[in-house]
Amino acid sequence: MSDDLDAVLAAVGPRLRELRRRRGVTLTVLSETTGIPISTLSRLESGHRKPGLELLLPLARAYRVPVEELIGAPADLDPRVYPQPFTRNGMTVVPLTRKPGGLQAFKHILPAGLTDGRGPDPRSHEGYHWLYVLSGRLRVVLGDKDFILTEGEVAEFDTHLPHWFGNADEHPVEFLSILGPQGERVHIKARYRRRAAGIEASAT
Repeated sequence: MSDDLDAVLAAVGPRLRELRRRRGVTLTVLSETTGIPISTLSRLESGHRKPGLELLLPLARAYRVPVEELIGAPADLDPRVYPQPFTRNGMTVVPLTRKPGGLQAFKHILPAGLTDGRGPDPRSHEGYHWLYVLSGRLRVVLGDKDFILTEGEVAEFDTHLPHWFGNADEHPVEFLSILGPQGERVHIKARYRRRAAGIEASAT
């Protein structure tokens, strides 16, 4: 029993680090949100501090997930996911999976005019990204490519390549995305085809 408990506790730190990175939150911001010192958060994520309820409860509130998700407790027989939306830079993000780590699915909602007047600010990070446009027109800057995805189109790319998403026009846009660690890919590839309006991607 002790070995099982030690294994569960040892897995909490990496799970918390992965969740924080997926949410795009810095230790500084997380410390301000939870009131937990940065040094404690760092030690917790590295496994040098054992997680207790006094730490897990504020973290669960900050991430809007059940404590059970942070410690990797076995899920019950209810398969339903109860999304806890959050907002990042004006974009609403709806998590569609409940386990941090591995492949993660999200719904993204960019309200009308969100990126009007904003220049692209491409970022890169570890992992692999697949996306599918549900409605609207999504502008995607990917490395030196600048193209538009329309409803029903799919793209997939390595997130080490700097990338940025925005509204392609004055209308809102919604898309689904699956993010995976480096090496985890889904089986739909994107290809580029030239159109009069520029370069766009489509599923093959």
